[in-house]
Amino acid sequence: MIPRTLTWTTQVLIPQETAWYLKEGRRLDLPKLLDAFQQFFREHGENWANRFDYKEVGPQLLMQAFLQRIVNSGGRIDREYGLGRRRTDLLVQWPLNETQGFHGPVQRAVIELKILHKSLEATIEEGLAQTADYMDRVGTDEGYLVVFDRTPEVSWEKRIFIRQERHGEHRIEVWGM
Repeated sequence: MIPRTLTWTTQVLIPQETAWYLKEGRRLDLPKLLDAFQQFFREHGENWANRFDYKEVGPQLLMQAFLQRIVNSGGRIDREYGLGRRRTDLLVQWPLNETQGFHGPVQRAVIELKILHKSLEATIEEGLAQTADYMDRVGTDEGYLVVFDRTPEVSWEKRIFIRQERHGEHRIEVWGM
């Protein structure tokens, strides 16, 4: 409830179009959502993140606010915080049948948010293991790792990337911001 309260103002101020984030079969198009967030973060991230009292977690709270406004139209986000371990896991749950809601089929996607503190490769390696573990625990094959690079001297061209990785049996998309 605290992160939801901390991000409320941001949620209502971020513009939203209707249903551009849905694919056939009423599934959330998470790569499309992450792509939109990546561009939003590139253009406005520093200004928005600096509005939070907790600067270190500003990018993570901004991501949650961005997703929450979408998920509020029918789904939910479960948050699991590894405080002190520099990790935030998000589980996005989206009912695929509006009539049945959460009593019918549900799309589940894990999103692991990391702030870059070590090298990029070490952060990705650690994040892939955490994402795969969480995917196993919730029984999904849809996982995303988002790495926020707050280093001011690193150009946006180097921060912004999308790549496919594997960790064990899991295919995980990695998004750099």
